[in-house]
Amino acid sequence: MNARQPAADQAVSLPERLARLRDAMKRADLAAYIVPSADPHLSEYLPQRWQGRAWLSGFTGSAGLLVVTPDFAGLWTDSRYWVQAAAELADSGIELMKIQAGQAQPHVDWLAAHLEPGARVGVDGSTLGLAAARVLQDALQAAGVQLRADVDLLELIWDGRPTLPGTPVYEHDPCYAPVTRAQKLDQVRSAMRDKGAHWHFVSTLDDIAWIFNLRGADVSYNPVFVAHALIGPQHATLYVADGKIDAVLRERLAQDGVRVAPYRDAPAALAAIEPGSTLLIDPRRVTYGLMQAVQPGVKFVEVVNPSTFAKSRKTEAEAVHVRVTMEQDGAALAECFAWFEQALGRERVTELTIDEKLTAARARRPGFVSLSFPTIAAFNANGAMPHYRATPQSHALIEGDGLLLIDSGGQYLGGTTDITRVVPVGRTSAEQRRDFTLVLKGMIALSRTTFPRGVRSPMLDAIARAPIWDACMDFGHGTGHGVGYFLNVHEGPQVISHYAPAESYTAMEKGMITSNEPGIYRPGQWGIRIENLLLSQPARTTEFGEFLCFETLTLCPIDTRCIERSLLREDEVAWLNAYHAQVRERVGKHLSGDAKAWLETRTVAI
Repeated sequence: MNARQPAADQAVSLPERLARLRDAMKRADLAAYIVPSADPHLSEYLPQRWQGRAWLSGFTGSAGLLVVTPDFAGLWTDSRYWVQAAAELADSGIELMKIQAGQAQPHVDWLAAHLEPGARVGVDGSTLGLAAARVLQDALQAAGVQLRADVDLLELIWDGRPTLPGTPVYEHDPCYAPVTRAQKLDQVRSAMRDKGAHWHFVSTLDDIAWIFNLRGADVSYNPVFVAHALIGPQHATLYVADGKIDAVLRERLAQDGVRVAPYRDAPAALAAIEPGSTLLIDPRRVTYGLMQAVQPGVKFVEVVNPSTFAKSRKTEAEAVHVRVTMEQDGAALAECFAWFEQALGRERVTELTIDEKLTAARARRPGFVSLSFPTIAAFNANGAMPHYRATPQSHALIEGDGLLLIDSGGQYLGGTTDITRVVPVGRTSAEQRRDFTLVLKGMIALSRTTFPRGVRSPMLDAIARAPIWDACMDFGHGTGHGVGYFLNVHEGPQVISHYAPAESYTAMEKGMITSNEPGIYRPGQWGIRIENLLLSQPARTTEFGEFLCFETLTLCPIDTRCIERSLLREDEVAWLNAYHAQVRERVGKHLSGDAKAWLETRTVAI
């Protein structure tokens, strides 16, 4: 997903914005200023008010960090965005700083190495994670450099900076929310008692939406709203902007012991916690600036938010809704792909057209709310950029020969979808078919695996990569991420990626929904990624313990025209044929006419 530059202040050029920042830095006696891609909730995708890094740099990718000094400006981002960043930073005066695999915070090392003792580094502490701040502070102190985390220079230089979003908050339809708000608060409080905590402060928006069974539209593609929450033994307080919760909803919240207070009051509430109390926080999910409000005598218990674990483990009732959602999403995809095959060679089709048609097909399906991220429709070389986004100014016409990669998803009342498929256009080469088949083999391998309950999710990554590694190839992103239930398309704690630490909190458990999306990318040529969502289910219990397996949730044909049949084993062919039979049965009942004919053709056994 890409951030979008706010419309305000567009007349001011990027060099002028940097000049304004440097002037403000000089007045504040700062040798460097850090602008993270973050908000006070450490969100992955940001409301416009906190898209300062995009506003200053012009780089619109969702992951990146800007450091500015009087004579240097650098944008740190990972390999997913190198091509995009190089293009968007051209002529900006900002240098692309490539984050290599395995590096955590390389900008910290750069600052410690390049600043003189006695220098001061500024950052808006309300957007700096507590854990990240500790690493930064330790490194700077060792270099004799001071950190100032109380300076929001964007507020001084960004004319017309967007205000807090004002969209209403609403309840998740109880028909789709089988666990009540009171039950979820009981779960959280039980975890608090286990840790000896009197209070629990939550800032992450998907955790808050889950705990209170509320949804919103403050962040594009994510049905969440900007808020903080403070949960005590008997009552909880939701800090949200005025006017977002109406009187009827406020009363229903009150019946569950939930009070509504102004968003701006959260720091004061933290400051009011009495010394001697114990406050449970997740240092990766609260900001340094907010925690500065807590009195010194308050004891911290630092663990992963209990709700992060709870919301990752979908109930069986939720899984039932997700399965229905997947059928509807698969039907929308079938309608779009059927149109695409008929339109090729007959009408002008671009990457933007794919986005429009697929969005329209999803919008016709029951329970649809929005996309879950901007659709990636990437033809040939554009597909080699994992987070490519077509724009009216820059997009490809789909014609000739090649591969079209489509990564898309929807937010439905009964679940969140995320799927990637690759379809052939014209003729495919032997090399393209080999790459596709290797990716398919990796995807199948992970789909079929059985594993011990509680295994740390990064350890599963090699299963999907093995067929690709065997050909001496690799891909630069993780194989899988957690997916929310009508919530963020990216959630934790599980992550199938050898780039992530295999910490205890990443353990795989029953009910988790995780993506399975290996790929191969050839810069300047094509990209291939095949993605399904998987549900962790019990497999067997033996003398060696409990074992889990995966149920494939996503229902859409995998294009067999791209397969090199000789590279597949018979058990892999059997898996693919069984999957296609299920897709044909479950999605076909929602289709008719051309779409149903397309589905039957694309699910023929090989």
